[in-house]
Amino acid sequence: MEKGMIQQFIEWIIHNGGLYVMLLVIFAETGLFLGFFLPGDSLLFAAGLYMQELASEFFGLHYVFIILMVIIASVLGNMLGYWFGYKTGPLLFEKKDTLLFKKKHLLKAKEFYEKYGKGTIFLAKFLPIIRTFAPIIGGIVKMERKTFFLYNVIGSVCWVTSMMLGGHFLQSWVLEKFKFSLKDHIEGITLAIILVTTLPVLVKILFNKKTTTTGND
Repeated sequence: MEKGMIQQFIEWIIHNGGLYVMLLVIFAETGLFLGFFLPGDSLLFAAGLYMQELASEFFGLHYVFIILMVIIASVLGNMLGYWFGYKTGPLLFEKKDTLLFKKKHLLKAKEFYEKYGKGTIFLAKFLPIIRTFAPIIGGIVKMERKTFFLYNVIGSVCWVTSMMLGGHFLQSWVLEKFKFSLKDHIEGITLAIILVTTLPVLVKILFNKKTTTTGND
């Protein structure tokens, strides 16, 4: 079977410093403004399919060490986002209202995080775009550091292990049961993961927009 572009790209990454690229992507997506467009979920799942290759390329260590490093990258990314928000927060609270900035939205965010901050930091890990901005907003509204760190770690562990181990064990099961490799279907799997993880975010945005429009009428 001829390899698709996505499969060729992933294999190229794995054999050309793949682990380091993956760590950089996960760190950027969970902590940098510009990282929101990066495909964290599909990359982690694909990495799970190639877990043994990644481990062998990285000094032949057990794949558990690969997972631990990715978890650390996710935790550090969120901490950077939180730190950035924490430092810029006071400036935003002192900022006057403009066409694009309304302080009332900031106060609503602060109230929301005081009530649902723990769940937000945890669940944001599983939602594209939101996982980039959740830690930044958490820092802006001065969410308690210890609480943020705890749920950042718990969320990172659950997100990374579910995606990577899911890919790894599903690949082993399908290969043994049906005698074909999921590596040959990465394009379809990647598109499915992007659709499943992005759809709830798009529905929420569209629903809120429709509600706001109706309220204005």
